[in-house]
Amino acid sequence: MMLPITQSSSEAARRFIAFVNASPTPFHAVTNASIRLEASGFKKIRETDDWEKTLQPRGKYYFTRNQSSLVAFTIPPNWKAGAGLSIVATHVDSPNLRVRPISKREKTGYLQVGVETYGGGIWHSWFDRDLSLAGRVVVTQQDGTFQSKLIKVDRPLLRIPTLAIHLDRNVNDSLKFNQETEFVPILGLVAENLNKTSKDDKVPLSNATAASIQGNHHPALLSVIANELSVSPQEIHDFELHLYDTQPSVLGGINNEFMFSPRMDNQVCSFCAVDAISTFVSSPNFNVLEGNVNCIALFNHEEIGSVSTSGAESSLIPSLLQRLSPSPALHSQSVARSFLISADMGHAVHPNYTSKHEENHQPTMNGGIVIKTNAKQKYASDAIGSFVVKKLVERKGGKVQEYEVRNDMACGSTVGPMLSKIGLRTVDVGNAMLSMHSIRETAGSHDVQSAIDLFTSFFEGFAELDKTLTLD
Repeated sequence: MMLPITQSSSEAARRFIAFVNASPTPFHAVTNASIRLEASGFKKIRETDDWEKTLQPRGKYYFTRNQSSLVAFTIPPNWKAGAGLSIVATHVDSPNLRVRPISKREKTGYLQVGVETYGGGIWHSWFDRDLSLAGRVVVTQQDGTFQSKLIKVDRPLLRIPTLAIHLDRNVNDSLKFNQETEFVPILGLVAENLNKTSKDDKVPLSNATAASIQGNHHPALLSVIANELSVSPQEIHDFELHLYDTQPSVLGGINNEFMFSPRMDNQVCSFCAVDAISTFVSSPNFNVLEGNVNCIALFNHEEIGSVSTSGAESSLIPSLLQRLSPSPALHSQSVARSFLISADMGHAVHPNYTSKHEENHQPTMNGGIVIKTNAKQKYASDAIGSFVVKKLVERKGGKVQEYEVRNDMACGSTVGPMLSKIGLRTVDVGNAMLSMHSIRETAGSHDVQSAIDLFTSFFEGFAELDKTLTLD
């Protein structure tokens, strides 16, 4: 019988649920992570600044890039250039639908919004959901400058209706559909829109400029965005808007042992990384522990290959290493002393599909940290990384599980292998979950605290553990 969730793990799960409910996009996740870090004393720096000359012992710093990735790090006492970095790397993006640059569509009296699929989503799970919009919008400021502002519309706006079974008796035989023609959200009715559109919402074609987007989207859609931001539609110059499910994330199961939520892949690990480093800097250990610079990195675009200015294959980590240890010799020493935990969610065994797992590698939810291994290096784990994780988990009294994919199945990947190319020792871990990439995923409530414990143990104990390990 499953034991009731403990008070500490329940509290951690509830903190995560508050985080994910407030973070429908990577932009929001990075902003909310920044708020948590600043509350713990972290100082914001900018890549354009000459900040490496002003670093202080016991200093706490963070920077963001393009509003969608974040790096935070702490300087230990008596730090010197050439010290290693202890890095927890995650990603904040998830598969979803994104509004097209020209989204205005109309069909048989319906206002529709053109969308593009992002990542490898379980797209049939998006049908018949109460959807809304969130993202960032470039608007005119009162002084004539421009600013990128976040937006989250907290009410259902859109829906992708399924076809009634009476019109397709074979609908349950196949879940296939055309993502271009049969996966278009509806925003409203044309007649209703015409009755409500005001003169201010319309921009004459003759007044349109090259920078204007007014003709690309329904006036009703622009009005919603404008009202949310308290600007006029003409002050909206561009946007990146994501569709999200308005149903809140919750604890569930007979003993609240589950979390039912979107975006747990990979906001769970991202939240846990932020929580761990924020908690660590408030502990007495932070002021006395020597060793590595502790660091978290929250990347964007992992779901589509990480190849962007804010992805894991960007200059974010290489640049940090270079700025902290600028000479070639010091840089090489820093890389050799560093260690990276690539933290991304993993696959729990499914009771209805047990054959999808190798019989000896069947992780369970609330069973502890999962070490992910792949001989073809889709995951970067090896014996050294696995040993380190097991010792760190042991320090906190936790549990470890192993996952390796079947030989007759393809294996996914993470930010781990691409960051290991820098020369960083790397291990891939995660929490076990079901329905990964669905609009509504399932994960274990206890496992939130398990990940926090691992990352905290890593920040507290890796440098000392590394001294006891002989390799080359």
